[in-house]
Amino acid sequence: MINGHTKIYGILGRPVTHSLSPAMHNAAFRELGLNAVYVAFPVTDLAQAAAGLRGLNILGSSVTIPFKEEIIPLLDELDPRAARIGAVNTVVNGNGRLCGYNTDWLGASQALKDKTSLKGKHVLLLGAGGASRAIAFAVLEEGGQVTLTDLDAPRAAALARDLKVEAIPLEAVGQCPASILVNATPVGMEPNIDAIPINPDLLSRFRLVMDIVYQPLETRLLREARGRGAATIDGLQMLIHQATAQFELWIGEPAPLEVMSRAAYESLGNRALV
Repeated sequence: MINGHTKIYGILGRPVTHSLSPAMHNAAFRELGLNAVYVAFPVTDLAQAAAGLRGLNILGSSVTIPFKEEIIPLLDELDPRAARIGAVNTVVNGNGRLCGYNTDWLGASQALKDKTSLKGKHVLLLGAGGASRAIAFAVLEEGGQVTLTDLDAPRAAALARDLKVEAIPLEAVGQCPASILVNATPVGMEPNIDAIPINPDLLSRFRLVMDIVYQPLETRLLREARGRGAATIDGLQMLIHQATAQFELWIGEPAPLEVMSRAAYESLGNRALV
């Protein structure tokens, strides 16, 4: 029952109508018996939205596209890891002071570590956008090695310089000795479900393949990789683990992982977008 004591959390983004985050976080609140609610806020003016978090005493917020970088100057504090990544996906409101965090890297790290240790492993990362930055940071934090590539070669080179890793052209992917492949591009997302970001004949080189696309849940990349003997990680895993890390920042107790995971998978029929 929502009443005058209900604590409010939410997500800032555009669009957010079909976000999976409300399903996950509200399921967690119900599971733990917390008088709290998580809602989607479609943002038209980010500065006013950040002020609204303070003015309405909204205790925490997720931040999604296109605001993960734009929100940084509007915050009072920035977690050192978020500063190094250069993006914020989580805001904690502590008595009117907004502190920004990044849990995307934690989500990527846990999703990968559920399948393999990253220490000493070599990861080939497809894409040079914001998600790639967080995933690469996760691999490096765990003692792994990253090589990245992107259709936009200058963008890949710029990110590689920031991270102090190697960038290679797409045509050189076949010579990369990485054993783990991560797709951080939208290639394969609905409606273009037959698209694949890499020549499928190269997939036998990899022992583990992760895709951050989750519409559809089984992309052509994952299907082709599994057919060639690779272990796979679907796109919801990173999303779920970053959400549990957010929950723990806001609430200060362990998140009900199984409950949040079930809510995410059950909500996929709503054509979610996070």
